Amino acid sequence: MKTPAKPAVVTCPTCGVTVAWTPENRWKPFCSERCKLIDLGQWATEKYRVPAEEQDPEEGSPQSQ
Repeated sequence: MKTPAKPAVVTCPTCGVTVAWTPENRWKPFCSERCKLIDLGQWATEKYRVPAEEQDPEEGSPQSQ
């Protein structure tokens, strides 16, 4: 007989509380809706950004006016 596997435990990215990664935790990887909304607000106000390299426009492509 197999023993049930222990659920993975992660750290809430907003407040640092440990959170079990289970189907019952509807806010994973966050500990609560509040932490999820705080994180969303950081992205919305551009406090979090994904770095990107600027690309040169290709020659012969139409210029936007």
